[in-house]
Amino acid sequence: MKRSKTNCDLQHCSLCKGCLKEWLPALDANRITYSFKKGEPLFHEDDLVTGIYFVYEGKVKVHKRWGDEKELIVRFAGPGDIVGHRGLGKETFYPVSATALENVSACFINLDFFLATLKVNHDYAFSLLMFYAQELQVSEQNMRNMAHMPVKGRVAYALLKLEEKFGLDDQGLLNISLTRQDLASYAGTTYETAFRILTELTQEKLIEFSGKDVQIKDAKALGLLLLSPI
Repeated sequence: MKRSKTNCDLQHCSLCKGCLKEWLPALDANRITYSFKKGEPLFHEDDLVTGIYFVYEGKVKVHKRWGDEKELIVRFAGPGDIVGHRGLGKETFYPVSATALENVSACFINLDFFLATLKVNHDYAFSLLMFYAQELQVSEQNMRNMAHMPVKGRVAYALLKLEEKFGLDDQGLLNISLTRQDLASYAGTTYETAFRILTELTQEKLIEFSGKDVQIKDAKALGLLLLSPI
């Protein structure tokens, strides 16, 4: 991590768009922009909470320890998204880790100033409340999937959620490059099982790989896997 010489334009992240215009000079004075290389952590699980990050460029995975030497990816963040908010509350330690999936630029807001921002900017505080509610719904859906959905359905669900979040590039590929291990961690399964399922989906011509990049060939058929009882 190193401090960046380039700051965001105070227009595109969720915090900048949600704040009062009169608050933007204070925000500008209290932010620090950091650059992270691919694979570099923004923070680790159980680190002391010092502040909140807003992604300006690049993509970040938010993940949690899952058993011995395994991880579960709970969400992804892209430009404009908040990271580190799960550390807010009575506990003073981050309950998750955040790692750059590619070169990332992110604005850091120290905790005291962020809390002051919430008290002053009521519209932003409300939008953050709605974001928390949505995250809770997604977490509950993921828990139901882990308990009741077959692994093949979970892998299909993961691919469709990635398309929903990041869209497609000009070649029709998912606009995010992930290792098969990351796909496994997002689907809540092992690498070996995910590799087998991805091979099956490729053979069934539902997806196609180009290196680490994935193209969804038949989104409707993938969606039907979410309803399959086996």
